[in-house]
Amino acid sequence: MQLLAIEWGVVGVKAAQLILSLSILVILHEFGHYITARWFGCRVEKFYLFFDPWFSLFKKKVGDTEYGIGWLPLGGYVKISGMIDESMDTEAMKQPAQAWEFRSKPAWQRLIIMLGGIIMNVIVAIIVYSMVLFAWGSDSVPMSSLKNGIYFQDSIYAQIGFKNGDRVISVDDKKVDKLDDAALRILMGKSAVVDRQGENITLNFPENLIGTLIESKRKGASLLMPRIPAIVGSYDGLNEESPAKNAGLKEGDIIKHVNGIDITFYDEIKPSLQNAKDSVSLIIERNGVVMNVQSAITKDKRLVLPYITNLKKLDTMGVLSVEHKSYSFFGSIPAGVALSKQKLVDYIDQFKKMLQPKTGAYKGLGGFKAIANAFPAVWDWESFWNLTAFLSIVLAFMNLLPIPALDGGHVMFTLYEMITRRKPNEKFLEYAQMAGMLFLLLLMIYANGNDWFGWGK
Repeated sequence: MQLLAIEWGVVGVKAAQLILSLSILVILHEFGHYITARWFGCRVEKFYLFFDPWFSLFKKKVGDTEYGIGWLPLGGYVKISGMIDESMDTEAMKQPAQAWEFRSKPAWQRLIIMLGGIIMNVIVAIIVYSMVLFAWGSDSVPMSSLKNGIYFQDSIYAQIGFKNGDRVISVDDKKVDKLDDAALRILMGKSAVVDRQGENITLNFPENLIGTLIESKRKGASLLMPRIPAIVGSYDGLNEESPAKNAGLKEGDIIKHVNGIDITFYDEIKPSLQNAKDSVSLIIERNGVVMNVQSAITKDKRLVLPYITNLKKLDTMGVLSVEHKSYSFFGSIPAGVALSKQKLVDYIDQFKKMLQPKTGAYKGLGGFKAIANAFPAVWDWESFWNLTAFLSIVLAFMNLLPIPALDGGHVMFTLYEMITRRKPNEKFLEYAQMAGMLFLLLLMIYANGNDWFGWGK
């Protein structure tokens, strides 16, 4: 019961962060449309967080605008008079155009209104990233500082030639300076050069590497971690019954032998358990004292030992070096712009991979569950704002795609009008809007189905 309560507590924390983050982004995105529409004299009939089919949780009319909160948490919207949008208010479009309607405004004004939400998302990302850097600075781990190299926890890495202890020098002939960048660079790359005990070795990746790694990650594997000595980490936050903890192992214990097998690094523990039966004999060192301990193991041959993930602690242990950079208020702004640009470029690269079926990247398409799982299990404001800024970048890019029902679809039709001097037929726009909404609904169903049932396999 206690374990179940902890698991539900983690779910609750992740869900709360997801709802708060998306609510902030939706309100600010729609505010971008709202404020530009008002600037150009358009009447805004509704401004809603979440959708409100049939009824709303809250609503209040101020002037010409009804502000409210819907019950269906799939986004939000502003209803601008004289515009074919998700409300599909086709009856109003049959009436003569009024001066305060969207359709009566010049094309350049309509273009700015439709870009308002996207621009707002970009501004939000820059501001949030800048303030995160100003408040917390940035930490990075130089690849050259990894005393024991990298721990490749996923067996897929071993299959393509990586070995625990390797240091990644370059991916696709581009130098990898930081551990933080290595995982994404490998996912996006075709080959890598690694330093293996002083020898440079070239590894070529299969085309479907990213899809294969996505499948492995679904089964609980992680990406790249610093290779550390076999030292027991903190049990705090461990949501699983630990035979090692029950046997008396404590944080800081150094594991020397498992069933007579010499152990130096954490990643050597799991292979040493494969031939064990119900229990194992351990030799550990605690505060300079060598001890013998007998411990049970799980059915899947594990001791369940927590891994040390705190970078500052690993720094003090001499396993790696953490480079911290602080920013002044004004210095954080260009750094925030640069970070936003880099995140956008990285996301576009991932999006391109997703459009190439051979890579298997489409298997990583996820919905609300995937986004929620990206948030930490405990409330951490730095992580929360970093992820919120990234989601703002994602929303800006996705909304710019030329798909009817998205801002990019409206932008596409408006640009067509500006170039050809011909306005698209309103009936055509209605059908395009319906087709776009159907496509997005099916995509949402697929993404969330992929989350829960692995439809992309």
